[in-house]
Amino acid sequence: MDYGKYRFEQQKKEKEARKKQKTINVKEVRLSPSIEEHDFNTKLRNARKFLSKGDKVKAAIRFRGRMITHSDIGKEVLDRFAKECEDVSTIETKPKMDGRSMFLMLAPKAEQEREQKEESSKEE
Repeated sequence: MDYGKYRFEQQKKEKEARKKQKTINVKEVRLSPSIEEHDFNTKLRNARKFLSKGDKVKAAIRFRGRMITHSDIGKEVLDRFAKECEDVSTIETKPKMDGRSMFLMLAPKAEQEREQKEESSKEE
């Protein structure tokens, strides 16, 4: 086999490998420390939809003005958000501050784990 044919075969293999790769998108959901119940549920529904499609979710809280002094309230909101998404996601990073915003990363659970939980809930 000559070098040109070898190179062509390698390029073909690389192209196939790239086709098989799955790109993971990161979707952002913005919350506020003083978010109302209905707004929270809407953001939660969107995040669950993103997670079920296989995307990662970044839940971010932006503190404006003097709200930064009450970062504990923001942490509670993010913890509640993570708890509500617990059945379809795993926490990738715990809530942490980054300037005037606090964020948390959620990754979708593997299909096998999700199916096992669904089966166990049906049996009960």
